Amino acid sequence: MRVVIQRVTKGRVTVDNEIKADIGPGLMILLGIGPDDSEAQAEYLVHKIAHQRIFSDAEGKMNLSVKDIGGEAIVVSQFTLYADTKKGHRPSYVRAAKPEQASKLVDRFVEMLTAQGVPTQDGVFGAHMVLDIQNDGPVTIVMERE
Repeated sequence: MRVVIQRVTKGRVTVDNEIKADIGPGLMILLGIGPDDSEAQAEYLVHKIAHQRIFSDAEGKMNLSVKDIGGEAIVVSQFTLYADTKKGHRPSYVRAAKPEQASKLVDRFVEMLTAQGVPTQDGVFGAHMVLDIQNDGPVTIVMERE
């Protein structure tokens, strides 16, 4: 399971000119699911993300989590995080989970993050989405759990 977390001042997901998710300060989470990924891995990453101290306190130090600031999150499934670019010029995505498996785990990831106390929205699985990300900092963190 691969995750790219971006600290944002605001984020939005649009599909077919319709806003599907819209948040203020919080996290834009791009989530890649591999074929061997499990709910236990998702649970581990969700806990890490909810408590990751990447927001500034009153002194400008990164001491606060998304929960501490009352922030929100958007989770977007992104199979391209499993791109294999070693051969040729066209990425291969054979290392990404099949849609049936990935969709269920993405939904579960959203449920678990919400249960951690982080109001969480998501994109539309398998759709062409336009992401508006106002990265704050910029702060971008990559996490992986095998």
